[in-house]
Amino acid sequence: MKTKNDAWNPYFAGALVGVLAMAAAVVTSSLLGSTKYIGASTTYVRASGFILKTIFPAYVDSNAYYAKLGLKIDWEFMIVIGIVIGAGISSITGKSFKIENLPVLWKNRFGPSVAKRALAAFLGAVIALIGTRLADGCPSGNGLSGMMQLSASGFAFFITFFITAVIVARIVYGGKPR
Repeated sequence: MKTKNDAWNPYFAGALVGVLAMAAAVVTSSLLGSTKYIGASTTYVRASGFILKTIFPAYVDSNAYYAKLGLKIDWEFMIVIGIVIGAGISSITGKSFKIENLPVLWKNRFGPSVAKRALAAFLGAVIALIGTRLADGCPSGNGLSGMMQLSASGFAFFITFFITAVIVARIVYGGKPR
């Protein structure tokens, strides 16, 4: 389902996320014996463990956190890979795919430095990952899966997440709606 500008209809895309979340809950409960909801942040920690293990195997083997998580490629790992593939398919079918060093919005606000953008993206990712580990879950786990269960904490998290995102975007990009 497409709108007149070829972008994916957000209602249709949201419905697909809902179908995926329900399928994940049903399939994992029947295969694993306990219901697992969609989440992605643990996958990034596991991926870092795989990378670190190639460089510092003794460190990873002796690290209690990696031992607790277990370095494995599971269904959540496959979802993260699917997110990348799905985003590519979506941008191609929505005719928005393009390769660019800097988003126009960033370039207009902060100039043409690719290194500055890379540093900001890296620091933002570090802050986000620290927050997800402290919260013991990511926006998809805390928000989407929580809301799917009609959890008050899921709704509270998602509302807080979006309000914070709007405030930070207004601060970073100068407070002017674009």
